[in-house]
Amino acid sequence: MNINWIILIIGGVFESIFAMSLGKMQQTSGKEMWLWLAIFLACVSLSMFLLFKSMGGNHPIPTGTAYAVWAGIGAVGTVALGILVFREPVTFWRIFFLSTLIISIVGLQFTSAHH
Repeated sequence: MNINWIILIIGGVFESIFAMSLGKMQQTSGKEMWLWLAIFLACVSLSMFLLFKSMGGNHPIPTGTAYAVWAGIGAVGTVALGILVFREPVTFWRIFFLSTLIISIVGLQFTSAHH
């Protein structure tokens, strides 16, 4: 795995955090809401920058693959954070489809690594 994949994975983690911060903003008010807004702005900026960086350099990740993997990591992380932070339901079908998303993300990483 080259450095661009590591950068992309970290960017996907920050995408999950910025999505979670939106949920926390909905649940708070006053100074706490503004804190979550600041976290959102920092994470969305960093996430987008890392997505951008992963598509350049010596071993760039193709744009379509990078975006799909970034969004997939963000989606998986957001569902996990929703379960852990917001106590969203854990059902068989949610976990099943989340697993298929993870398999797809790994598949995209393997197939683009051969190019």
